[in-house]
Amino acid sequence: MLENKTPSKTAISELGEFALIDHLTSSFNLKHKTSVLGIGDDAAVLKFGKDETLVSTDLLIEGVHFDLSYMPLKHLGYKAVVVNLSDIYAMNASPTQITVSIAVSNRFTLEAIEEFYQGISIACENYKVDLIGGDTTSSTSGLTISITALGSVSKKQISLRSGAQENDLLVVSGDLGGAYMGLQVLEREKAVFKVNPNSQPDLSGYSYSIERQLKPKARKDIIELLDELDIKPSAMIDISDGLSSEILHLSKASDVGFHLFEEKLPIDPEVIGICEEFKFNSTTAVLNGGEDYELLFTISQNDFEKIKNHPLLTVIGHAIDSKGGCQMINGIGHQIELTAQGWKSF
Repeated sequence: MLENKTPSKTAISELGEFALIDHLTSSFNLKHKTSVLGIGDDAAVLKFGKDETLVSTDLLIEGVHFDLSYMPLKHLGYKAVVVNLSDIYAMNASPTQITVSIAVSNRFTLEAIEEFYQGISIACENYKVDLIGGDTTSSTSGLTISITALGSVSKKQISLRSGAQENDLLVVSGDLGGAYMGLQVLEREKAVFKVNPNSQPDLSGYSYSIERQLKPKARKDIIELLDELDIKPSAMIDISDGLSSEILHLSKASDVGFHLFEEKLPIDPEVIGICEEFKFNSTTAVLNGGEDYELLFTISQNDFEKIKNHPLLTVIGHAIDSKGGCQMINGIGHQIELTAQGWKSF
């Protein structure tokens, strides 16, 4: 008698975004000499001439990545560009062009889409990139945005995720946790509005964090600063999914571990205040919040004097032997293993 074997079915949520990408693309091999680096970093690397060409693409889905009840369309257009440019800067490179494709439902007017493209235009102007193409189509539900960013960098200046060495310093730009806590404020005010549509939110005490959520910055200035200081990061990534997740990406790609020191984490006073108001641990916001789009990178200890006490850069840890894993050292010296608990796509 033949057995009826039911095909196994695995929920995508069991893998998560990055394991899913690894699973689906593991059998793909690069066939062209022009394909220098494929899947696995902030951007792909292509070689067509003297410099390296970088390509990165991203999807933003209404109801998953953004909520139009508190995200103005102009801000959305701006942010959609910036988060893609951040991937190019995370390779120590300069973005040069973007393409923009959208799928839009009939609930959007021409004027609404014009407002969205105004935000794209402002971002292109601020970061000196060209909009060179894209596509538009209809959608049966909401707004979907796909942006591809291109950039360039010389081979000797490119920074991958895979270059960190044991004893390298772990450095972050700016401060962390603001975008996540800004999102918490916006979600709270949305809930209040649902109960009482006549209520007018007072957001005056949350302006910095809300701006971090609605209008983030791609850290072009940090790439320019590193060039001025004659520092080439040995490895680099941008912080989109939370600090823990990005440290683990660097660890995996570079085959090193990391010690992260909790007391070194840069957090704006407003963010600390919002955390206290929400009874939320500020370290948790930094480790797992995401969407800060700051740059996380490693440098040689020989470069420490160049960045010492710089207001835009903070040394938050160092690389160790891979056997040590990735640990956060808290204020009393206890080691806590880092886990990726930030943004989950599925």
